[in-house]
Amino acid sequence: MHTPSTSEHARGTRLSAGRRRRLGVILAGLALAATAVAYSADDASAAKACKPGARNVIVMISDGMGYNQMLAGDYFQYGATGEQTYQQFPVRTAMSTYSVYGSYDPLAAWGLFDYAKNAPTDSASAATAMSTGVKNQDGVIGIDVNGKPLYHVAQRAEVLKKSTGVVTSVEWSHATPAGFVAHNASRNNYAAIANEMINDSGTDVIMGAGSPLFDDHGTPLATPTQYKYVGGVETWNALVNGTAGGDADGDGDPDPWKLIQSKLQFKRLACAKKTPARVCGTARSATTLQQSRGGNAMAAPYTVPMNANVPDLATMTKGALNVLDANRKGFLLMVEGGAVDWAGHANQPGRTIEEQVDFNEAVEAVCRWVRRNSSWDETLVIVTGDHETGYLWGPGSGADATGKGTWLPLVNNGEDAVPAMQFNSGDHTNSLIPLFAKGDGARQLRAAARKVDPVRGKYLDNTAIAETIFSVMR
Repeated sequence: MHTPSTSEHARGTRLSAGRRRRLGVILAGLALAATAVAYSADDASAAKACKPGARNVIVMISDGMGYNQMLAGDYFQYGATGEQTYQQFPVRTAMSTYSVYGSYDPLAAWGLFDYAKNAPTDSASAATAMSTGVKNQDGVIGIDVNGKPLYHVAQRAEVLKKSTGVVTSVEWSHATPAGFVAHNASRNNYAAIANEMINDSGTDVIMGAGSPLFDDHGTPLATPTQYKYVGGVETWNALVNGTAGGDADGDGDPDPWKLIQSKLQFKRLACAKKTPARVCGTARSATTLQQSRGGNAMAAPYTVPMNANVPDLATMTKGALNVLDANRKGFLLMVEGGAVDWAGHANQPGRTIEEQVDFNEAVEAVCRWVRRNSSWDETLVIVTGDHETGYLWGPGSGADATGKGTWLPLVNNGEDAVPAMQFNSGDHTNSLIPLFAKGDGARQLRAAARKVDPVRGKYLDNTAIAETIFSVMR
């Protein structure tokens, strides 16, 4: 077995069982040493004791991002890894993602190549776990295995009189944003989920794709028919007319949404001095901002012209922050780069990189906002994925006749070049994924990483995200 670090460039070879065991011990020691260094580098603000907790919490999820999706974006952007701001966060660890009926066995994961393909989570159960701290079954939004609604961190934020929001690069009623707001027995009940988000939740910002009026290229439809992602025709018309929205703040009066759709409106919101109380941003694209656009989907990144009619994830995120930070009590915001997963399912190297870079730029926008408008003393930022998609490794990776694995590294071809890489699945995997955190409360995530993987080092479970937020949000 060859289990490289993500920055390794050496050739991998199959090893004997004895050498495999010795390599596992060595890698475990190296991983633990690296983890210890990461934790000891905690910034001064997080090292201070007796802080009141996080006033603002921002959870950023690259849907489908494993270690190698992150690395592919790094290589394309910088020709090296470790250059992202979030990769310098004081807490850097791994995370397991399995759903309620699953598990993760570190030795099996690095012994049998196909182990990671068994019993992976989906985005609905992963989002539910990260939002509620409770694992449930795949396909279910915010409901436990007994059919009871679960309590979201956003609901807790609203009890604390904070503002809440969700932003995504896919349909805003899709599994991950829905998993932080809604409760439904099926992630596919898009219209019902959208109606709960718009009419029955206390959410203040909802942004994403899913427009019924445009196709995936940003071209107006002659006859719009797909209204399910926005709650149906009646809800859409109410959004357009400015009458949609229930009593979000509990004062007995309706709190209507301000609908924005054009790229210019998103840009203006990002820098507006006065913002609406509630904003539903529905970008002019049917399913994704960019990944589903036409042209050669297997082309190198940015070769196919981008959909020019939609904002990028960073612009949407800045607009959401501009609305939410009007609340002096703080806010909770979830931002999803949703289409890394879509590109992974389709095994599209170029669009995987495009989507990961788009997510990276949104994280940069958040970090700039913290430095300019808040501080790490009062804002907790968590950057992670929900599961890995595509089983992405370097060329030549795979199983031998006995099922044992050879995991080869991506090959760095330099900045602005696609690294050599190989998808080994068209689905989710049960692989560990990376997690990064900074700000007051991040230390609790560090403490939750108590299990050890022979390659990734210490890891926590995805339920620790909600557990931490419930604990530190004040």
